[in-house]
Amino acid sequence: MLLTMTSVLAVFLPVAVLFALSPGAGNFLAMRNGARYGTRLAIFGFVGLTGPSVLPPRRLTGIAELDRVCGGGFVPGSAILVGGDPGIGKSTLLLQAAAAIASSPVDSSGRPASAAYITGEEAIDQVRLRAERLGVAKSPVLLAAASSVRDILVSLDRDDAPGLVVVDSIQTMYLDTLDSSPGTVSQVRGAAQELIRVAKRRGFVLVLVGHVTKEGVIAGPRVLEHMVDTVLYFEGERGHQFRILRAVKNRFGATDEIGVFEMSDRGLVEVPNPSALFLAGRAASGPDADENGSAESSAGHLSGSAVFAGMEGTRPVLVEVQALVAPAVLGTPRRAVVGWDGTRLAMITAVLDARCGLSVGANDIYLNVAGGLRIVEPAADLAVAAALVSALKEIPVPADTVVFGEIALSGDVRPVGHTEARLKEAAKLGFGEAWMPVRRGNRANRSPAADAGLAAVAIGHLSELVTRLSPHRAPRGRRLIEAAQ
Repeated sequence: MLLTMTSVLAVFLPVAVLFALSPGAGNFLAMRNGARYGTRLAIFGFVGLTGPSVLPPRRLTGIAELDRVCGGGFVPGSAILVGGDPGIGKSTLLLQAAAAIASSPVDSSGRPASAAYITGEEAIDQVRLRAERLGVAKSPVLLAAASSVRDILVSLDRDDAPGLVVVDSIQTMYLDTLDSSPGTVSQVRGAAQELIRVAKRRGFVLVLVGHVTKEGVIAGPRVLEHMVDTVLYFEGERGHQFRILRAVKNRFGATDEIGVFEMSDRGLVEVPNPSALFLAGRAASGPDADENGSAESSAGHLSGSAVFAGMEGTRPVLVEVQALVAPAVLGTPRRAVVGWDGTRLAMITAVLDARCGLSVGANDIYLNVAGGLRIVEPAADLAVAAALVSALKEIPVPADTVVFGEIALSGDVRPVGHTEARLKEAAKLGFGEAWMPVRRGNRANRSPAADAGLAAVAIGHLSELVTRLSPHRAPRGRRLIEAAQ
């Protein structure tokens, strides 16, 4: 007897629906899919957000600035990516950190401390020469020159793996299972994935050194920064002795945290008080300064300079913002910016012209952040505007004054965060006055400037800043010319 399609569906469809709704259907499908792909599947169990932690305590390097940037030390089982321009000090700092950890009797978890440095770019003798120059040649660092990821995994995938492993650099590593040269997108992604997997399984800290492109970003796939737990960038100009280590990503700490180092003949030396270092070339403020704010130096008479009270992560930092406004010789005014965003400078000049009636944008503008530091927060708007107006009107900002605040397109000065920390840092360095935004709302009755021992000058609109820098008296240079006549 022949069965029609309708009769077949009428018989088997209810059975299929009942099987799909049965509790054992998922196990049957999992077994079938596992057999298809040649793997054995397992059902994992979920856990809650709270529970006992199995991570050992952080491992301190002994370099306070590096520990600060990482959020208080290295987290066991984490992967850290360090990038920066060639010759800026990446290998130097990591070799110093490896030597410091290897020289400790035990790590923070109580196990014998150990560190390994794997180089794919240099020979063993080259690394030894650098260690002698840094004075760490006698530290028990495990040194190896290798570029095959397979060989590195065999050496590290064991119970007595080192607590810290530095791979210099990830662009020189290769997997023999991939048919491409080292440094390509597939090789960088595959090598990093294998190294990170064994680091999390064995619980050691993995530090990857990354090359950067001419645009200043880490070479290779962008997914590399997503794979690691922490991304650190080395900043600094070759002409400056300062090096800034900035955390742009950190799963175990604050982002935008910075560590300041000074390059010397013995390697990188940490700077515990970067504000004093960045302001070392300025005229001192206080009772020793004359009526123009100078302390036995002509720097206090110069216009176009303002001290910005900024925040880098959780650390307050004072830095000098310098501006020069000169007549435009060519038809198109020139803009040269070092250490700040050029687009934001164009916005500040437009607001000064449109809201305050100045002609800043028609001139050549040169802006520089002293010390090689790069400022990324909008709280520097008011300090940049003060430096520009001071340079345009040839009237110096008082030497004992710090400036901070965000400027809106309407010209209003908006409040910024961490006001108390900024003012305390300024008071600690001897400043006596702060030009800051007007505090509104519930915080209007509080006076953080008075608590810090500073005189607060509230600026609600950019025109008020221009008024404070108006020529109540003739500029110093013009006054000398009139006296000579």
